[in-house]
Formats: sequence, C-alpha cells, structure tokens
Amino acid sequence: MFSTARPKYRNGVRLATVLLAAAGVVSAQGPAFAAGTGTGAGAAVAARPDATDRAALQQALDEAVAEGVPGVVAEVRDARGVWRTSSGVADLADGQRARAGDRFRIGSVTKTFVATVVLQLVAERRIGLDDPIERGLPGVVPNGGNITVRQLLSHTSGLADYLTTLLAEPDALRSAQTSHYTPAELVAISAKLGPQFAPGTSWAYSNTNYVVLGMLVEHVTGHRLGDEITRRIVRPLQLADTSFPSTADALSGPHLHGYEWLDGPTAAPVDLTVFSPSPIWGAGTMTSTADDLNRFYRALFGGRLLAPGLLAQMRLPHPIDDHGRAYGLGLESRTYCANGQAAWGHSGSVAGYETFSFTTADGRRQITFSLNRNLTAAPAVDGTITKILTLGLC
Repeated sequence: MFSTARPKYRNGVRLATVLLAAAGVVSAQGPAFAAGTGTGAGAAVAARPDATDRAALQQALDEAVAEGVPGVVAEVRDARGVWRTSSGVADLADGQRARAGDRFRIGSVTKTFVATVVLQLVAERRIGLDDPIERGLPGVVPNGGNITVRQLLSHTSGLADYLTTLLAEPDALRSAQTSHYTPAELVAISAKLGPQFAPGTSWAYSNTNYVVLGMLVEHVTGHRLGDEITRRIVRPLQLADTSFPSTADALSGPHLHGYEWLDGPTAAPVDLTVFSPSPIWGAGTMTSTADDLNRFYRALFGGRLLAPGLLAQMRLPHPIDDHGRAYGLGLESRTYCANGQAAWGHSGSVAGYETFSFTTADGRRQITFSLNRNLTAAPAVDGTITKILTLGLC
C-alpha cells in the first residue's frame, strides 16, 4: 500500500516502532553481537546480567529477515542506555548490509509530525481545536461545517479514505511511483466515495484526514506543509536525516531500499525506493532514521514541542476496539506489556517499508524499527513483529 490504510494489529498486538537515541550509544550489526562475541563496548554490554534481553531482540530481528524481510534497522532506549542494531541487507542488488543509521520512508509516522504542527497553531490561536474545518478551509471538505479539527486529528471525521480508490486501480503501486496528485484532488476522490459515518459518531482510520490537515496548515501559515514541519520541528531538534520530500528521488545518503513482490512471491522483487510523494503527502510522505524519530518522540513527550495541556489532549485515548487499542490526536496507543502500561507513538506502512516508533507512557523505554518490505504481503512476519515490540517495550 502507499501509506498506512489503518493501524495494523497483528496477532492481537499493535505494530509500532520506536527509535531511541542519546549519548553513549552501543552499536550492533548482526548476530555476532547477540551471540556475545563482540568486542569493546558491545562485549561490555553483553557481559551484563540482563544482556539476554538484547540478545533476544537481535534474534527476533534475525528471524524477521529469515521470514522474508530483506533488512531491518532498530534503536532501543531503556535504563541501560541506547542500543542500535540491524539485520539483513539494505540493498538486494549489491548486498549492502542494513545499518542502524540508514534512512527509510516512515509512512504514517508522518501523522504525528503533522498533528504536532497543527497543535502548535492551536497554541498560537491561529486554529481552534474544536472549530469546524469549513472556517479554515471554506468549500474544501464536504460537510465541513460539521467536521472539527479535533475530529480530523482523531480519525472521527467520517471522511472516506481516498487510498481505497487509488489502490483499486490496476498495478496501483507501479503507477503511483510516477503519478502526481494535488492535495485537493485527493480530497475530491474521498468526496466521491461519500462519508463513512456522521462526524463524531464512530472511528475509522482515513488518510484523507491528514491531507485536509496539511492543507489547513498551508492555508493558515501561507507556507508549504514540509517547510512548516522543517521550521517548527526538524531544525529546532536538529533532525539532520529527516525530511518531507517533494520529489520521488528523496532518499539520499545511506538508506534502506524498499521492496515489494508485485509479481508474486516467487518473482523478483521490485525496488520501490524511488516513489512519488504526492499520493500520500501529509498522510505519510516523510523520510527519517531511527535516531531522529526517537529524538522527535522524546522531545514531544518531554514537553519541548507542546505545552502540557495540549500534549494531554494529544494523548487523550479514543478507544477503537475492546482490546485496549486507542487513538489520540496523531498518536496511537496500545498495551504490550503484562504490567498494563500503555505505549504511545505511531506506525507507518508505505510502499516498500514498515516503520514502528513507540514509547512507554512513563518514557523509560522506547523502540523504533523499520523493515524494507511492506508486511501486507508477508503475513508470516506478524508474530515476529509482535515479539520485537514486546521485547523492546516490556
């Protein structure tokens, strides 16, 4: 798919990724470290009594590769510090190994960035959280007089997801590599589908919500959405490897190549690293690294980007099923651990990539990881993803 069509809960657990970064990082690049054969800092960590947690996590990453994912990168933060690791390859063509600092497409993790900018504009009183979207974007959204900014942020607007139409087209992913849509055209596709439900009466994940919010940011500020994200978040936090691309060839420097098996599981994979950002735009077009995503979520949850009141609004859970899963304002929540503590963050699915970035509610543990294959076509990996999240967060 182009971007996360809806939050994915595999084997009863929400898929998530959290990248953790800080001083004193210990790196690992494969099973040798997990087996305790590393040297230097890696060997020192492996000798500690609780090193089995990281060995088990490394083994889980290796299992994902064995089950069909070309490569995976991860970064974890806990009481012991920061640990970066990887498994598999970044590029199937030349066999380049995946490395923890590789860039990748983050898909719907983009939504947390967009939501943060919207809430900053709320703090500046340039947007009202409970204002109808019609006030900010006259004539753009059907029934806009009854849909609020809060409902767009929380996926309770009822707007249909335009991606259901784009994905129904023949050979949709190959076409999307070079296709071009304006945000207004994406909203128009949603309008043709009609509403899913009356605003505020139910919940349904829809990428259309975040296209509309991106248009609102541009209308209110007079600047491009990517420029506002850069000015308000990327530059202040010095996220040097994070960007909001406007062209298809946006992954520069060391990066994971993204793959899909478009012609069947026995055919050669198709490299989708070069991909037009316009079909996903504010819903999922950003690129980043594990280190940058961790620092972003640490800054957000630490109060550096939003005042406490707005951060509390962002993390106010809207239950979406009877298994403890919830959605806030641009944030997902799911309980992974036996102690019942919720984790907050977001996941992202985009052509060739799956990314998960989550933090425990107390902020003590984070995990971010990204795989260079969309898991819709690799269901065998679901159980391993659950294992990775549980090991990283519990």
